[in-house]
Amino acid sequence: MAERILVGDDEETLRRNLVRYLTQQGYEVEGFSTAELAIEAATYTEFTVALVDLRLPGKDGITLATELFQRWPDMPVLVMTAYGSIDSAIDALRAGAQDYLLKPVLLQDVARKIRHACEHRQLVRENVRLRRQLAERSSAAPVVARSPVMKDVVAFIRQVATSNSTILIEGESGSGKEVVARMLHDLSEHRDGPFLAVSMTAVPENLVEACLFGHERGVFTGADSAREGLLRAANRGTLLLDEIGEMPLAHQAKLLRALETKEFIPVGGDKPVQVGTRIVVASSQNLSALVQEKRFRADLYYRLAALRIEVPPLRRRPEDIAPLADALLARHTLAHSRPVIGFDGSAMTRLLAYDWPGNVRELSNVVERATVICAGKIITAADLPANIAGTIGEDEGYQNAVAGFERAFIRSTLERAGGDRREAARVLGLSLATLYRRLEKLGLKDDPAEGAADLKEGSLT
Repeated sequence: MAERILVGDDEETLRRNLVRYLTQQGYEVEGFSTAELAIEAATYTEFTVALVDLRLPGKDGITLATELFQRWPDMPVLVMTAYGSIDSAIDALRAGAQDYLLKPVLLQDVARKIRHACEHRQLVRENVRLRRQLAERSSAAPVVARSPVMKDVVAFIRQVATSNSTILIEGESGSGKEVVARMLHDLSEHRDGPFLAVSMTAVPENLVEACLFGHERGVFTGADSAREGLLRAANRGTLLLDEIGEMPLAHQAKLLRALETKEFIPVGGDKPVQVGTRIVVASSQNLSALVQEKRFRADLYYRLAALRIEVPPLRRRPEDIAPLADALLARHTLAHSRPVIGFDGSAMTRLLAYDWPGNVRELSNVVERATVICAGKIITAADLPANIAGTIGEDEGYQNAVAGFERAFIRSTLERAGGDRREAARVLGLSLATLYRRLEKLGLKDDPAEGAADLKEGSLT
């Protein structure tokens, strides 16, 4: 996409010459004769660089530059002024303008300074992006895929990440849906843009539309200034709408249209805004059931469910517990400046034996607590919460951990075999009779394929 240049000058001949020349240089250029027209255009279009005359009718160039800074803080502004008004150019530089040109301008100088301004903005954005990535990676739970079911999820993520399609991520609360969304972002063509996440449960119903699509100044009480909204803030990046099932029905139609047309109208606005934001949605609820209950639009659901990823709960992937605990420990020791280096056998045995109803989020909280209260360098069972540490002996705890791992492993194998016990026995290297005995002992006899995780066309469920 070509860089967009805003030219503001009331001198028609110069303005037309600048527009024509910069267009020939490969830029997308729009010219405006007044500051008011330029500000209105910048409300709906993201410009890379602004080139404005300091002497404009109505609002002057400094006022225009200031308002552009407020709307696009990282957009370089170049000002043009006559030699006798160089003091005004200095005032503009103090107000935030990046550079100035003296009239009569030389087109070669304009092209050079525009090019430098574009490069400067790119460097600023790259710096912001790298800082954001460092912050996100230091705070995000790690992606661990040692279990077969999670390896399938990661493989599917890699398959669909490079598309621009909207993706629905489903899974229990705390299972790692945002981690999956971040991985989709990092592997996509939007990775150089921002990654923003918002939970629909955290946004008051009367502010959902303004939060997502932005609003103009004065459209409702408290709207003292215009806001761009999350869809524009995440332009060229990824926006995660978590708990999409909580979005009010009244706003779902506007989201559907934005998904289909890649444009929307801000609250109180009258012109459509186009964005290149990739939208990923997540839900811990069964959206199909919400459709049946008339609590979610069927047309929006079918639009979202074309590409679907189910994140398995932690109890279905016990192979991931130990490496997850180690990765989380490394993160929490760094965050709290603690000397803890690992878990002893008693602590890990109990982590493996626990069912983790709160999934990865609960594991992270448990590991963080243990990191903080651990008196030495090794976390023991005494550092774990009572409901996890329990009063079991070492032998019993070990047996419970082994049984829990075996139960999840056999269940996962059955799911991958589509419930076919003969095929599952072959994969496990067991006789069919032995498999039946293990199913009965582990309480799986009547539940051979609960929560199946088959890879189907267009979905991972």
